[in-house]
Amino acid sequence: MSKTALVVIDMINTYDHPDADRLLPSARSVVPVLTDLLGRARAAGAPVIYVNDNFGEWRSHHGELLDQALAGPHADLVEPLRPDDSSLFVVKARHSIFFETPLTYLVHQLGIGELVLAGQVTEQCVLYSALDAHIRHLDVVVPKDAVAHIHQDLADAALRMMERNMGARICDSSELWA
Repeated sequence: MSKTALVVIDMINTYDHPDADRLLPSARSVVPVLTDLLGRARAAGAPVIYVNDNFGEWRSHHGELLDQALAGPHADLVEPLRPDDSSLFVVKARHSIFFETPLTYLVHQLGIGELVLAGQVTEQCVLYSALDAHIRHLDVVVPKDAVAHIHQDLADAALRMMERNMGARICDSSELWA
C-alpha cells in the first residue's frame, strides 16, 4: 500500500515579489488551516515535504531561505509553518514541484503514491504541480481551504481543472488525517 505525503508548496516566503499584495490576504487565511493540517499529518506519521522556490538565489539552502523569511516583515505567516526536524525539503526554481528537482526520485524511494498539495499559489504552482504529479501516475488531493491564491476566479478554475482533467480529489482539509 502506498503512502500519502503532505507537500507544502512555497510557504517559506518573504512576500517580496510581484502580486504579493494580492496574495497576502489569501495566505493569511490559509496559514491557520495549513498549520492544523501539518499537525494532523505529522501526528499520523505522514511524510511532510516542503518544496520551495529558491527565489533565484542559487547559493541558498533551505535553512537560509527559512532564516530570510523569518527575518522579513511577514514572519508571522512563516513561523507557524516552520519545518520540523522530520520534514523533508526540496528547493525548486520554477512553478512545478517536479521540474528539475529530485522529488520524483524521493517520492518513489519513500513509497508515496498520493500527494496532498497545499500552499501557494493555487492557479500557478499548485496547478502545475498537480499536472506533473498526474502524469507521473501519482494520486493528487488538494484541500481547497489550504491553498492560497492571487486571483480567486483563476483559483476556482484551477481547482475545477485539477478535479476534472487530472482526477484530483478536491476536499476540505478537515477530511484529511481526521
